[in-house]
Amino acid sequence: MKTLTLLAAVLASLATAAMAAEPIEGSWKTESGETAAIAPCGTAFCITLKTGKHAGKTIGKLSGAGASYKGEITDPANDKTYTGSADVAGSSLRLKGCVLAVLCKSQTWTKL
Repeated sequence: MKTLTLLAAVLASLATAAMAAEPIEGSWKTESGETAAIAPCGTAFCITLKTGKHAGKTIGKLSGAGASYKGEITDPANDKTYTGSADVAGSSLRLKGCVLAVLCKSQTWTKL
């Protein structure tokens, strides 16, 4: 009986870990002061602006896990899409978008 209880506890903790959100998920304050939400969409994570002039606009789609993600990021002001990456470190998210891997811009967002 003790073994069965232990097995149930282990399985429950594994299920909880599997359901835990990725560090990139949640609401983030952008450098320009807007709020962006990052949430699962299919097998990736979509970035959608929640406040500001471009509220409701999806501006990115990234794949990855843990602290490192890659995909595409769109500048909402001009609708240009760039190859992008994002790295999570605690409550900071560093986003980088590049054209031809040489002309790059980066921003750091803060978790809300």
